[in-house]
This record gives sequence, structure tokens and C-alpha cells, in this order.
Amino acid sequence: MAGSKEEFMVYNSMSRQKEIFKPKVPGKVGMYVCGVTAYALSHLGHARAAVNFDVLYRYLQHLGYEVTYVRNFTDVDDKIINRANEVGEDPLSLSNHFCQEYLKDMGDLQCLIPTHQPRVSDHMEHIKDLITQIINKDYAYAVDGDVFFAVEKFPNYGQLSGQRLEHNRAGERVAVDSRKRNPADFALWKSAKPGEPSWDSPWGPGRPGWHIECSAMSAHYLTFNFDIHGGGIDLIFPHHENEIAQSCAACQESSVSYWMHNGHVTNNNEKMSKSLGNFFTISEITERYHPLALRHFLISAHYRSPLNYTVSQLEGSSDAVYYIYQTLQDCEDALSPFQEGSLKEGTEKNDRTVKITLAAQECISKLHNEFETKMCDDLNTAHILTGAFQDALKLINSSLNLLKKKQQRQQQLLMIQSLVEIKKEVQELLNILGLLSSDTYSEVLQQFKVKALKRAGLVEDDVLDQIKERTLARKNKDFAKSDQIRAYLTTKGIALMDLGKETIWRPCVPAGEQPSLPNEQ
Repeated sequence: MAGSKEEFMVYNSMSRQKEIFKPKVPGKVGMYVCGVTAYALSHLGHARAAVNFDVLYRYLQHLGYEVTYVRNFTDVDDKIINRANEVGEDPLSLSNHFCQEYLKDMGDLQCLIPTHQPRVSDHMEHIKDLITQIINKDYAYAVDGDVFFAVEKFPNYGQLSGQRLEHNRAGERVAVDSRKRNPADFALWKSAKPGEPSWDSPWGPGRPGWHIECSAMSAHYLTFNFDIHGGGIDLIFPHHENEIAQSCAACQESSVSYWMHNGHVTNNNEKMSKSLGNFFTISEITERYHPLALRHFLISAHYRSPLNYTVSQLEGSSDAVYYIYQTLQDCEDALSPFQEGSLKEGTEKNDRTVKITLAAQECISKLHNEFETKMCDDLNTAHILTGAFQDALKLINSSLNLLKKKQQRQQQLLMIQSLVEIKKEVQELLNILGLLSSDTYSEVLQQFKVKALKRAGLVEDDVLDQIKERTLARKNKDFAKSDQIRAYLTTKGIALMDLGKETIWRPCVPAGEQPSLPNEQ
């Protein structure tokens, strides 16, 4: 699957429209994405941002760009200090623990490791230098060891969010302070308080405000001019608005070409938030569902749209990914008896294009074109695994059935080579979306089965006992009991499949009442 011939369009939050993506330096992309404030386990909202921007990272690489991807950790912040005080732990130790937990979650979700993952605590000198530049250009002022940004000095304040200065509140994480010249002024540096971590500075001991860290770290790794700045939609104001003001105050030529923001995650159509107590951590979900199922769910809506979490949606994603991997496993099993030497018989001499069926050619072309068209339209991953992708899986399965029948050697080789090429296209598409595991297909399928048993509250021996009981009932022509056993297991998310004289089981979407996550009871 080569890079797209279409122009890649992205929605720019600054211009509020889709624009053709053109990097500042041909062939290279600089991308900064706001990461997590590490004071608790990461939740579904964090997962959505990480996965959506991972898809962007992967797709830019697929298009042939050399990408420098920076995603930060906020490890110095009021929330971290408050949590550390509650549990009696050192703030930096606490935040380091949750940084590690986040990295584990990202690994589970198959997010590629960014080029740089800077932490605030490692960039104090860069932050202090940037604040000094802003003060020297008369955009900030010091009061009693604190430093505030003077928003009235920046005429374009509000350009990203569309909020007029006189209507702006002080902003989350910014306390109302009578020493400010304007209530909307925000802290660049906070003076040290007893029991809090602090660093020496020209304004006295203290620590950075929330917003300055990203301006300092993005400038350090990408300069003041880079291509993409991303994050959740809730960061537009005040965080990203303040970043723009700071960076432009320090460097008049500061410029981000594209501001990209992902939408909220809702729970049964209500915004997920810690204050409402209706959020789930990533690990709570991956304890019961395969991370690939969660990733599939997270890209099932357009990244800018709200994403509504329900158990049935997650069950549907789990079933969809299982079907994909079962199809790939069946294809691999069918092709394994045919050695590479046999497949070469199906190619023409002088290493020309491999012969495949017309149906396979059309399938691959349609799959490729539909994928690129949707991805070039502002990463429209919604329904990307339906349509042509499902047609490809169906063609693989129907071809596998044909392969079992006796046919001429040349026709058989044509069918085999067609399967090889379709499978290759499917795999590449899954890889760009981050849905292709490094584990074998059979290992992934087994992992899905383990999760399904956990959700059902069963062990595999329970299922095998039910299968034996059902087999005996069928032998005794007690079809009512046979049907009852099958129906019972289906409500638990376990489907029985009769293959000749053998009965096997696989996970399925539970029939009837859906099982719940622990805190959904």
C-alpha cells in the first residue's frame, strides 16, 4: 500500500476549516501533543487523544514523512501536589509512578513511542529562560515571587478559542488574585509554598505555571515554528490559547501551522469526567476487554466527534476484531501447506506482476482507494473498517472455501496468490491503524477468549463441560436441552459452533442483558 495520491486534508481549529496539509519543511513534520498530568491512572479520554494522534503519526509516516513527535508529561502541577499530600508521598515520586502506568497503557493500546517524551521537571532551565524572554519583551510582570502574563499586551488573545478578552474567566487551574493587572492574566511562575517542590529562579524559589511548560518544551524540541499542535478539545481554552500568547510574546515569528483537537468521550451520552464519577481508567477496561478492541472502539468515530462509550459498543468492537483475526488465522492456516516455491509458480517469468484473479484485483483496488480517500479527509476513521474492508474479509473467506475444492493446479495457484495479496493489503491497512499485533493471530485469538471468559465469569473447563453436556443431549435427541445450553452460553458472550462432529466455542456479543464493568452496577 503506497502513500496516497490524494491531498491530505486536516481540520485546523485556528481557521475552523479543512486545509491541505503542507509541512514547513518538505518531507518533514514536527508534531507536539499535550500529554497527561500524571497524578492518577489514565482514563478513556486520555486513551482517545493518544490513539487518535498515534493514528495521525502512523499515517504521516505512511505518507512518507519523517516525523518528530513530541508528547509531554506534566509532572509538576497543583493536582499532583494535592494528591501527593493526601497520600503522604513525594510529588515527583508519585508523578513518576503514574507516568510509568501511562506508558504501560500506551503499550497495551499499541501506540508507537513518540520521538521525545519530555517531563516538566527535566526542563526547568528552558522554562525559566522562556519566562525571562517574555518579561524582557514586557509581556509579563513579577509580583512577590510570582510572574504573570499580561494578556492585554497581546492583542490577538482569544484567536483560537474565539473568546473575547473581556468575557474570559481566569481559567481552570488559575486562581483569582487581586495582584493581577487583569483577572485573565495567568501565572508563568508560582512562588514556593511550604511543603511544595520548588526550584530556584530569578524571581525567587518556585515552580512553573501550567501553560508555560508546553511553550518551552515545544520550542526546545521543534523550535517556535512547527507543523501540528494537538490535544483534547478541552485544552483549546485556556491552555492552548495561553500557549499561543506566551510563544508569540517570546518570539514574534512563532507559528503553528495546524491546531488539531479530538472530541470528548461521553458515557451514555454524558461527558466523562472525574467530578461526575462516570469515567473509566484504561486499565479497568483492558482488564476485561482486549486492548485491540478498545483501540478499535476509539477509532470507530471521527476524532473530532464526541465518542459515546457504552458496553455494547465495546462488545461490538471486540467481536469485530476477533472476526478480523480469525479470518487472518484461517487464511494463514490454508496457505501454510503451500511453500514459497509453489507460490513462485504462479508468477510470470522475469519477475513481472503476480497474477491474481480479477475479483482480487478489484477488491484490493477498492480497499486501497476507500482507505486513502477516508484517511486523506481529515483522518476519517469512522466506518473505515466497514465497506471495502469487510468485502475483503468476505472474499478471503469465500476463497478459502473454494480452495478446499478440487481444481486445476493453475487455478489453485491463482487462488492462492490472490489470497496472499489480499491478506497483505488487509495487514498493511491494519498496521497503519495500529490494529496489527506483534503477537501471532492464534495468540491474539486466545487472548480474546481469555477476556471473554473473564467477562462471563467462567473458566474454559466450564464451557467444555457445557459442550459435552450439549453433545450428549443431541445424541439423546434432547434438542430442547441442547438449545437451552447454547442460548445460556450466548447470554454470557460465548458462541458454540458445530464443525462436523466437533463443537468449538468463540467469543460473541452477549445476547440479552449486557454484562457491566464493575462501577456500572
